[in-house]
Amino acid sequence: MKIVRTEVAEIGYLESGQSDGFPVLFLHGFPDDAHTWDRVVGELEGLPLRLVRPFQRGYGPSRITAIAALGGQVAALAQDVLDLADALGIERFALVGQDWGSRAAHAVAILAPERVTGLLVLATGYGAVVDDPEVRLRQAHLFWYQWWFHTAAGRQALEQDREKVCEYLWRVWSPEWRFSPEEFAAILPSFQNDQFVDTVIHYYRHRWGAAPSSPLYESQETKLRDMPPIPVPAVFMCGASDACNLPESSRGNAKAYAAGLERVELAGVGHFVQRERPGEVARRLQRFAVRGER
Repeated sequence: MKIVRTEVAEIGYLESGQSDGFPVLFLHGFPDDAHTWDRVVGELEGLPLRLVRPFQRGYGPSRITAIAALGGQVAALAQDVLDLADALGIERFALVGQDWGSRAAHAVAILAPERVTGLLVLATGYGAVVDDPEVRLRQAHLFWYQWWFHTAAGRQALEQDREKVCEYLWRVWSPEWRFSPEEFAAILPSFQNDQFVDTVIHYYRHRWGAAPSSPLYESQETKLRDMPPIPVPAVFMCGASDACNLPESSRGNAKAYAAGLERVELAGVGHFVQRERPGEVARRLQRFAVRGER
């Protein structure tokens, strides 16, 4: 575990691989932490890659130190990535992200395309849900927890029963995956951060326009607001059994990727692609990272 200090935060991260290798930053989602990538990076041992796995703000050791920067809006998550890269002296890098990490990775590519060689994004697609009323209704149904977090009851449940809430989401979102109690227990300390609940609640309320942005990130929000095309090459991987983000909700969104998109759907896989198929993610990343390095 290492920690860097930026102007607004302390960001904890794990690092492995070769210190002079091509940098790859791995961004986790909710409810998870940086250890979600452990088996993926284990598959990459010996390759000329520098593998950096930060904890999102509000998770584990990562915390906001500037009051003006508090919150979980995607613009803030993306700026944390750029601040971390600056602190580590990393100019250009590839990004791997799942769930929150996918949305943050897409945002970084928009904010600083000259620094991002490519994206490998998992589970959470970019752009609006496909224009199909049935799919839109089914997707809204699966987003029940996001609406719930808009209520006092949802916030209270996350505050008082975060272990039960998060374990339930793991089971529901990946219905064919049988994770061990030990695997889930390993991430629970990350949810004890005293900024965790506030960050999660703000993330979801801000996503749907029910919470304000921080003025500190207004310039980033302006660039992200209309969801411009992604200007770097991207690979999107999702599970055919994902019960959080329907795979069909993002089909046909290749037009949102100006530099090209490769889409991969995996049978029998749910929301946590990197945990359920770490070898497949690592194999895609090898080809992707080497291509990006060139």
